[in-house]
Amino acid sequence: MKILIVGGVAGGASAAARLRRLSMDDEIILFEKDEYISFANCGLPYYIGGVIEERDELLVQTVEGMTKRFNLDIRNFQEVMAIHPDTKTVDVYNHQTNASYTESYDKLILSPGANPIWPNVPGIEEAKNVMKLRNVPDTDRIKEMLTHNPKKAVVIGAGFIGIEMAENLRHLGLDVTLVDLAKQILAPFDPEMAVVLQNEVSRNGVHLHLGVGLEGFENEGKTVLLSDGSKLESDLTILAIGVSPASKLAKDAGLTLGLKNGIVVNEQLQTSNPDIYAIGDVIQVNHLVSNTPTYIPLAWPANRQGRLVADHIHGIDINYQGTLGSSVAKVFDMVGASTGLNEFMARKLGYDVATTIVHRANHASYYPNAKNLTLKLVYDKQTLDILGAQGVGYEGTEKRIDVLATAIIGKLKVTDLASLELCYAPPFSSAKDPVNILGYAASHSINGIYQTISCQQVKEHLNDYFVLDVRTPSEFAGGHIEGAINIELDSLRHQTDKLPKQKDTAIVVYCQVGQRAHYALSLLHQLGYTNLYNLSGGYITFNEVQKANK
Repeated sequence: MKILIVGGVAGGASAAARLRRLSMDDEIILFEKDEYISFANCGLPYYIGGVIEERDELLVQTVEGMTKRFNLDIRNFQEVMAIHPDTKTVDVYNHQTNASYTESYDKLILSPGANPIWPNVPGIEEAKNVMKLRNVPDTDRIKEMLTHNPKKAVVIGAGFIGIEMAENLRHLGLDVTLVDLAKQILAPFDPEMAVVLQNEVSRNGVHLHLGVGLEGFENEGKTVLLSDGSKLESDLTILAIGVSPASKLAKDAGLTLGLKNGIVVNEQLQTSNPDIYAIGDVIQVNHLVSNTPTYIPLAWPANRQGRLVADHIHGIDINYQGTLGSSVAKVFDMVGASTGLNEFMARKLGYDVATTIVHRANHASYYPNAKNLTLKLVYDKQTLDILGAQGVGYEGTEKRIDVLATAIIGKLKVTDLASLELCYAPPFSSAKDPVNILGYAASHSINGIYQTISCQQVKEHLNDYFVLDVRTPSEFAGGHIEGAINIELDSLRHQTDKLPKQKDTAIVVYCQVGQRAHYALSLLHQLGYTNLYNLSGGYITFNEVQKANK
């Protein structure tokens, strides 16, 4: 069987290696228009920042190494220019010899990836210091620019690459400004979770310009123009405003395209032509939670899809049901991780959404260096299905999101989380892991003792609630919600005369993280109060939101 693969890196290289492991007889030709067939995209910012010291560490596999190990015909610097499904051929252009030729196939795998979005704004063509970051040559250009000792840098786009570039440029000592059209960083996170990471970015000296867009450049890129009228000085500007599927080949070949022009594939990763497969950042995928089309350009799905395509070509039954979008980012000293749907997307898709936020130490609090971990769970009130989760904190944050991603795949209910028997020893966790605590906390709302309420809801409708702060007087004095009444938890049962006389009064109770509020709400429930709310995330979350809005 003759199999052509267009594009290497995660998807194409994985497919090629798996094909050879399944058959020594396949004729496998891999085309890559650039020099490098397999490199660590996600490591590029850290090489730029000097955290990864050696450039060769980025090269997962070389042409020579992969050819020798897997007996492949690898043709780098050769670009597939057109696909002819009717004759099962492709047109190829060799960038080194300037020669063109035609190659036939039995099966064709498209793995061309995605292209960085390059905005059409005034002055961008003359801007010599404006860079993108997608591959090794991009990285080399940025490293060369850094040899000229730039002092000020602007990063446009506060997604994963933008955050990582801002951090690494700060690591090099540059004065960095981060700009995004959204009012928060990192779109997979809901606002009250993103603000924790935003505050970490600000603490590390990065200037944030959120809710403003890029308007253009002046002075050959030395001046960056923003939509709010701001003008930023910049010696180096990184554009990290997203990617779009590199699907022109597929479009010209008449293959069906979908969301954001991603190639539409079935559960066997076949395109609208069954002899042509597509994988990686170029395809539209099914979201595993919502069962709706989405576009999620991440490394794990590309690797998995590459293996599955090779299996299907060789008659192994496969069924790629979709992608969760599990992801993690290092944000200076903190970690942000997420999986599934966030609250915004879940509501947009019509789910009857409930959320729970808990704050816990990442390991036993009495063991040295315990640090706060914040988890947010998004679930369906009616079915109790887990829709998604987010975590911000330090060491161990991504471990909890991995557990919750597994719970979603396993179709566990939110009530099952308290029953998960997870590893425990003081250096790693607590006897009740933060994931267990999510299950316990959600069960109180599910059982009807009280409901949770967000910081935003409380702020917007403050006069509609009796707000009760059950922290100590010293904690209250250090900062509290405006208008709140302070009755310390340990004194509450003796000061019920300070509570509303009407038992149906809406009462919002909060403490630092929610645990003492839970005890107080249980007492109020026993006293006959029926309209009770626990402030989701407690005062810690409320205060983080307040700081970000100043």
